Amino acid sequence: MEFIEQAEYLPRIDANFNELHEHLLSISPNLRVEHIGSSSIPGAISKGDLDIFISVAREEFNRTIQLLTTIGFYEKTNTLRTESLRMMVTDAYEEDVAIQVVANNTEFEFFIDFRDKLRSNPRLVSEYNQLKIDCKYLPHDEYRSIKSAFIESVLNES
Repeated sequence: MEFIEQAEYLPRIDANFNELHEHLLSISPNLRVEHIGSSSIPGAISKGDLDIFISVAREEFNRTIQLLTTIGFYEKTNTLRTESLRMMVTDAYEEDVAIQVVANNTEFEFFIDFRDKLRSNPRLVSEYNQLKIDCKYLPHDEYRSIKSAFIESVLNES
C-alpha cells in the first residue's frame, strides 16, 4: 500500500469533490454532502483517493442509492451494508472515489466526528500518519483492522 503527501494528490481530489458536490446537489438538493477521509484532513497522508459522506433522511435512503446508480456509482461488495449505511463507488475517475450513504441521526455519522477530531488536533493527524506508515507493508485486512482500532480510540476520547 502506498501513501502519498497531500501536495501530490489534493488539487485533483478537491476538483473531483467540488464537481461531484455540485452535481449531487443539482440532482437532489436535500442531500448533506461532505468531504471525509484523509484527503479532507490537513496534513494527512493518503492513498490519494476521495471519500464523500452523504447524509439523507431515512425515508430517502433507498432513493438516494438508486439516484447514485444513475450517475455511475454502484455498491461496493464486501463492506458493511445496512439499512442506514451503503458504500458506493465509481470507476469514472482516475482516482478511487467512494461515497458513504448514511441515514440521518445514526451511528454512522461517526465519519464526520472522526474527521472533525483530526482536523482540530495535529497530534492525532501525526499519529494517524505514523499508523499508515507503519502499516505500509501489511495485508489490507490487517491494515483496516489497525486503522479501525485507531478510529475507535479517537472517537472514544473526550
